[in-house]
Amino acid sequence: MIRVLIGDDHRIVREGLKQVLADAPDVGVLAEAQSGPEVLERVAALGGASGLDLVLLDIAMPGRDGLEVLQILRREHPTLPVLMLSTYPENQYAVRCIRLGSGGYLNKGADPDDMLAAVRKVAAGGMYVTAATAEALATAVGGVAVRSGAAALAGARGVDALSHREHQVFRLLTAGRTVSEIGAQLKLAPNTVSTYRARILEKTGAKNDVELALYAERLGRVGPQT
Repeated sequence: MIRVLIGDDHRIVREGLKQVLADAPDVGVLAEAQSGPEVLERVAALGGASGLDLVLLDIAMPGRDGLEVLQILRREHPTLPVLMLSTYPENQYAVRCIRLGSGGYLNKGADPDDMLAAVRKVAAGGMYVTAATAEALATAVGGVAVRSGAAALAGARGVDALSHREHQVFRLLTAGRTVSEIGAQLKLAPNTVSTYRARILEKTGAKNDVELALYAERLGRVGPQT
């Protein structure tokens, strides 16, 4: 039996995932969590990899977002497989998740058969890669291949040049959140958020939040906060 923890802040999504997984006799949902901190608490309470075989983790989570939780899980429970789920498109997010140590990235709208295939493969220690993710990875690897070291960092542009925290702020800004709201969610001082915002504008070439939102829309980055 593949023992799964589902981390998603929307009950209807968790119920939908449980219904899909219930169709597989070899998969069982052992626990669920609706925030980043709760995911970490549940994983610890279950003994990490000794009590779980897989964490299904949403990117947009309250408290700590999925990318931050993924980094903590990789550090504290390095042998516990994590499959990232989101409504966001594969380009950039899939690459970022895999670089941070996830075993795959899957859109929540994926076919149930693909969902089960991903769960089984990642739980077994493999890597589940969709065609869109493979294309994004190939593009990322190709970009690295022509640069190295400091040259690679200097050559990075746009969202590819954003740090993890800058990327968090970027996602919230393009979702319409204010500096104060972002500060409250990420537990950062407003002036710190403003500093991140200035760096994001510089790296993306946007002059203001409107241009930043249009930039994100062109890249297909903006999606529901689920």
